[in-house]
Formats: sequence, structure tokens, C-alpha cells
Amino acid sequence: MTDVSKEVEELETRIKNHKGYGKPYKWSAKDFELGSALGQGKFGHVYAAREKETGLLVAIKTLFKSQIMHSRCEQQVLREIEIQSHLKHPNILRLLTWFHDERRIYLVVEYAAGGELYRHLTKAPNGRFPEPKAARYIYQVADAVDYCHRQHVIHRDIKPENILVTYSGDLKLADFGWSVHAPSEKRKTMCGTLDYLPPEMIKRQVYNVSVDHWCIGVLLYEFLVGKPPFESEEQDQTYAKILAVDIKFPSHVPDGARDLICKLLRHSSDERLSLEGVKSHYWVKQFLKVKHKA
Repeated sequence: MTDVSKEVEELETRIKNHKGYGKPYKWSAKDFELGSALGQGKFGHVYAAREKETGLLVAIKTLFKSQIMHSRCEQQVLREIEIQSHLKHPNILRLLTWFHDERRIYLVVEYAAGGELYRHLTKAPNGRFPEPKAARYIYQVADAVDYCHRQHVIHRDIKPENILVTYSGDLKLADFGWSVHAPSEKRKTMCGTLDYLPPEMIKRQVYNVSVDHWCIGVLLYEFLVGKPPFESEEQDQTYAKILAVDIKFPSHVPDGARDLICKLLRHSSDERLSLEGVKSHYWVKQFLKVKHKA
């Protein structure tokens, strides 16, 4: 894992202070040179950009207010900004600042040169990661999510599309659009992605942070197999497999990884392995002694 870069820290200091005068600085689009488009989101686009004074490369997520209001997602967007602005971890994408004009909301975040992890997975040999890479990646995700839980934040939508890769090959957990700050750690809203839904969400039961533990189990399976464990042609079939925890492992998946996945994909949320348990699992630890290239 890498520490937050000095340049990012310098920009964050500028965000908090008006260029040395100790007053809040009102950012605008004029402070940045917009570059190429990096992707498209639900309410707008993501662009590479450069902060004019420092030259720091960042990413800017633009959200159209009209689309947000049309979808009645105002509270969801505000919650995402509030949550992500308070999270500071080497494997979580930093929200550096945000501002808005008449038409758009702009979220300025760290630039992850490697793009979406999903793209790396689809381009990997046989559409799956080798054991060392899968183990290192799952450690980083577990560490980031463990930090979120200690801040009373449930991510609720962990999947390769919501994880970015840095230039150095480390991961950054991103897209906190479905996240929630839950001090009571008990929720009932059904959200996330079909193939990653845990049994308690499908049954509309009250759930807690352990929904993220389930997602990490699904994520590791997808790392090693190339697709989620419960993927089916029909939604009802997917639901049935999830509720039955019907997991079938291809022969190439090693016993250690199977053990870890099965300890996370437990029907009862109370029986799922802790995130500390994920990080200290023997299959993961054997690959952390040497840092492998991404």
C-alpha cells in the first residue's frame, strides 16, 4: 500500500485555507484545466483535470443538478459527499473538495491512473487474476472496508467497477453513492448490485456492516474465477442461488481461497469472518511477504 502523496496533501491544505490567509477558499471550475473524459456516471461524466496553480493531476466528477433532481437523488448525492469527504485511508479514493455552479456539482478526487479494476480483470489472462494479485487486492479492499466500518460507514456496493487502480498498482475503493453512515449499524434498504446482494437484503431483513463482508467474499470469487459465484441468466435464479449459498468452485481455485470465500459467504451474517480475519487468513498472508507487480 502507498501513503497519500505529498501533492495531494498540499492541495488538501490549500482547500482548507485561502492560499495562506486562513480563510476558506471558494473553488470553481476556473481553477482547473479540464482534460480527457475518463468515464460516464449516472448523472454526468468524469474528466482528468489539472489544478492550475500546483499542476496536480486530479479527476473531476461532474453531476448535472437537473438529472439528480429528476431522479430524486439529492439526499443520496449529499450523503455521498459528506461520507467520502471524511474518509482518509490509503486504499480509499480521496474526495479533495467539491463545488457547484448553476447547472453542475463538481467532485474533485484523486486521480487513479489505472482506471477501473473491472477493466483489469477482463483483460487478465483467462479473465481472472493470479493468486498473488488476488490475495494482495483482497487484503487492500478488506483493510479499506474495515476502516470504513470503524467510521460507522457501510459501503453497500463493493464490486470491481467501484474500485480503481493507481499508477503503482494499488487499489482505491471508490463510488460511495450507496454508502450510509449508520452508527446503529442496522439498516433495511435494499441496494447494491444483483450478483453481490447478501441473503438478508433479498429477504428484506434488517442488516448491518456484515453485508460488506459478504460482498468481499463475492469479490474474491470473481477475482479468481472471472465472474460472480451466483451469476445466472434470470434474476430469480440468482436470488435462489444466493439464498441457498449455492457455490460451485472450478478446479483451479486453491483450497485456501475456497476456505476464505466460504467463511465470508455464510447465510447467517453473524457467522461471517471478520475483516481482521480476512487480512490474517493464511491464504492471504502467504502472498503478502513479497509485493508482486500489478
